Amino acid sequence: MPDRDLRSRVRTWLTHRPSRWSALVPVIAAGAGLLFATSSTTARGTDLRSEATGVPDVIRERTLDNERSAQRVQTLRSEVDQLTKSAAPGSSRLRAIDEESRANARSAGLTAVQGPSVTVTLDDAHLKASEVPEGFTVDDVVVHQQDVQGVVNALWRGGAESMQIMDQRVVSTSAVRCVGNTLILQGRVYSPPFTITAIGDQEDLQAALDEDPAVSVYKQYVDAVGLGYEVEHDDETELPPFDGRTTLDHARPLSSRR
Repeated sequence: MPDRDLRSRVRTWLTHRPSRWSALVPVIAAGAGLLFATSSTTARGTDLRSEATGVPDVIRERTLDNERSAQRVQTLRSEVDQLTKSAAPGSSRLRAIDEESRANARSAGLTAVQGPSVTVTLDDAHLKASEVPEGFTVDDVVVHQQDVQGVVNALWRGGAESMQIMDQRVVSTSAVRCVGNTLILQGRVYSPPFTITAIGDQEDLQAALDEDPAVSVYKQYVDAVGLGYEVEHDDETELPPFDGRTTLDHARPLSSRR
């Protein structure tokens, strides 16, 4: 009799149709496992929400990263110089390389320079959207990338020996880029007014600015919508050395033309 009751209970359990609650038990268990896994990941320090929510935030983060990298580069340069001097102080070959390096450092922008200068300041027109003159748009009342480049190119053509944009020396790898009305130079972000300082013969630099077509077009907008344009001459200006990276990540030789 007991065996018959046991067999009956087993048969009932095997053929019993699961209720809705019993069918949900595996789903609930799987969900609980997922929550446990997520909590474990968070406990290990994973950043579930990035602090950078837009382009300005990303730019600010990259600017801080570049500033830290520049400081690290400067520290490493000092260490290399000290190690080089202590490694072979009497080597004639090393002295020759050092002299050649110092001779090229000025033109490469790696040393501070002094001399007479010309400084050009470009600024947005301080107008509200409702104050923009008829026939012009809001894009016409801000300084653009081509405006800064026009001044830079004019000063180079005028014989500039060294140049600085904002607080950074201009070197062969420098590139002027604008996002909206902000300037991005070598990983750092600047807001107007933008200043460009060149060391060289002041008369030649001024003449180059006066004769440059791109600068002339900019001056027309100065008169029309009030863009800022100011030129200053200084008898003695010191430009700091470039403190960023000078190594190219990507380069391609120019194809020879016959």
